[in-house]
Amino acid sequence: MQILLGNILKNPNILCKFAPNLELMNYTILDPDEQGFAKIEKFNKEKTERLASLYSEILGILGEDVNREGLLKTPERVAKAMQFLTQGYDMDAEEIIRSAMFREDYRQMVIVKDIELYSMCEHHMLPFYGKAHVAYIPNHYITGLSKIARVVDVFSRRLQVQERLTTQIKDCIQNTLDPLGVAVVIEAHHMCMQMRGVQKQNSITTTSDFTGVFLKQAKTRQEFLALIDRNRL
Repeated sequence: MQILLGNILKNPNILCKFAPNLELMNYTILDPDEQGFAKIEKFNKEKTERLASLYSEILGILGEDVNREGLLKTPERVAKAMQFLTQGYDMDAEEIIRSAMFREDYRQMVIVKDIELYSMCEHHMLPFYGKAHVAYIPNHYITGLSKIARVVDVFSRRLQVQERLTTQIKDCIQNTLDPLGVAVVIEAHHMCMQMRGVQKQNSITTTSDFTGVFLKQAKTRQEFLALIDRNRL
């Protein structure tokens, strides 16, 4: 996976804080700047080699010459790309939220909307992408706003269906913060039905899931839906 971090050079163990299942990997540091920030590529060497071998075979089966210049490094690149796109399997979304929980008596709606998401359809392994809108009403505890976006990333970076992705985000927040309610809406374009199959390029899939007051009180649910539908900043 590729990670952009500032303090990683000082404390490499931070990589494993939210990824307890992360296997031992080799990594290279590329282009560090004068502030000490760097782009770090970190991949499982054995997994990369095995995947690259399989992708090379796939290219051959499809009729390509895997030895031509443009494809020489393609199997390795795809192997690394797939590890990046599925890195969520190695991350603990609940631990991410627990790392930034703060006691607070605020009991009104907290919304983080227009969170970009990129995932992979598990049926055809083609991308689907769009935005997630997440809200919760605190019950003594809040979490850092960025943690909500990170939870979306953790579950998106897996082979998914949009319906399950919506529910997993909702359940994670409900289980960790125990709020009065959680609301999640996802709007996404699915390449599996845009570039193949039915080929409907303008289609958008919307899913939603609710708990607590969002589920029981129509007025609260409508307020959330109205707020995420307002003009963007």
